[in-house]
Amino acid sequence: MATSTWTVTGMTCAHCVQAVTDEVSAIDGVQAVEVELESGVVTVTADPEPSREQVAAAVDEAGYALA
Repeated sequence: MATSTWTVTGMTCAHCVQAVTDEVSAIDGVQAVEVELESGVVTVTADPEPSREQVAAAVDEAGYALA
């Protein structure tokens, strides 16, 4: 199990947090996603660890971007 941390830009509300959580949670192997609205930090626990490209695509699908 690996834990990785990413920063997402553009989130402004609880709906943003939910959208990012839902999309990142759909990546194969993801066990948990924690999103902090104020800092934009997204912590992903997964096995195997997703690539930056996978996380970026999921965040993009939610309408946001990785920093």
